[in-house]
Amino acid sequence: MNLLSRATSRTIKINANTDPDKPSTKPRLQQYKVDLNTCGPMVLDALIKIKNEQDATLTFRRSCREGICGSCAMNINGTNTLACICKIDRLDTKIYPLPHMYVIKDLVPDLTHFYKQYKSIEPYLKKKNVPKDGDRENLQSIADRKKLDGLYECILCACCSTSCPSYWWNSDEYLGPAVLLQAYRWMIDSRDDYSSERREALQNPFSVYRCHTIMNCANTCPKGLNPGHAIAMIKRDMALD
Repeated sequence: MNLLSRATSRTIKINANTDPDKPSTKPRLQQYKVDLNTCGPMVLDALIKIKNEQDATLTFRRSCREGICGSCAMNINGTNTLACICKIDRLDTKIYPLPHMYVIKDLVPDLTHFYKQYKSIEPYLKKKNVPKDGDRENLQSIADRKKLDGLYECILCACCSTSCPSYWWNSDEYLGPAVLLQAYRWMIDSRDDYSSERREALQNPFSVYRCHTIMNCANTCPKGLNPGHAIAMIKRDMALD
């Protein structure tokens, strides 16, 4: 995709034409020309312009356009990030779907397995004692609430998990950085009564211990979170149980 910027000509190539209706056709990089003087500065702006004006078959996910929903996660210039917050600032830019995942079409990966893993950690508040009538609030101190900072902000974009070599090799059993970050978020929530049971469910050689602290997850997270630290805390708490 050749993009003419406000100052100079730029080239962006998109991994396009991955078509499930044509399984025998190999994926290839497709180039488009876009005048950035009539386009927003972000990669997602260019993708929307191309789809609207040049190639209606170009397929990608997007929603909020504010770095909140995580829908437009993709690999841009070798880094997993969100297209809506990634500026077009290089002479040669290449866009691919998230790596090491099955591709449905063009820039859309199949996240079915990722969401099944997320569901497996039961990502919701679990109580052993049902609140009495008239006392339905689960109160939490300011200090306990602060423990969730750096965890609850995860938007499940899968940028971290798909940048993790351990997840590439063992995604059938290793839960990956994003899911484990979410698991830890519920383990340390003072309102949850199943912290021990949550840790026990991860007591196997693969769910957590395939993490080798490569830290690609922290480097690529578009929200600036540190899944590697959360995984280390899970390991520590499991060892002390």
